[in-house]
Amino acid sequence: MAAERSRSDDARDEIAVRRKELEARMEKSLEAFHKELVGIRTGRASPALVERIQVDYYGAQTPLLSLAGISAPEARLLVIQPYDRSAIPMIEKALQSGDLGLVPNNDGQTIRISIPQLTEDRRKDMVKIVHRKAEEARVSVRNLRRDEVDHLRKLEKDGHVSKDEIETQIGEIQKVTDRFTSKVDDGAHRKELEVMEV
Repeated sequence: MAAERSRSDDARDEIAVRRKELEARMEKSLEAFHKELVGIRTGRASPALVERIQVDYYGAQTPLLSLAGISAPEARLLVIQPYDRSAIPMIEKALQSGDLGLVPNNDGQTIRISIPQLTEDRRKDMVKIVHRKAEEARVSVRNLRRDEVDHLRKLEKDGHVSKDEIETQIGEIQKVTDRFTSKVDDGAHRKELEVMEV
């Protein structure tokens, strides 16, 4: 009897630890989503727009931020100052191949990108990208929930925790999932308003 109670207590402790880990993993999914949103173009220049673009730097995929200093001295201008001038053609190629619709100009030392006003069609395309990224983030959060529920069902099947307790825990996990899904929706809505702002 004591051994059974001990197993049950161990299972409860494991559930509590896993809940904290679940929230931490969901928080990471949310952070990744927000980083993705930052890279979606609005009408304003922002270094975040290009800093995560991957550049084929001598055969290695390298984030632009690691290869150059990036600044936005004006509302519609980005200036990229490569640490290695020989990387300019590689950086330009990466910027042109992205789905941001940017046209880089270089003077041999720096790359300047004029950020044009977005057309209505381009704004709608950007909103579609926001929606796609939001759905990917929601799926990520739901997958984390599913994995945790599967683990709880296994504990129940093994007889370590009662069915009622498992149902309560699943309800708590759903609340956490709903909270993170709501944060994704809020972030997507804010970005959509930002993109559509003229």
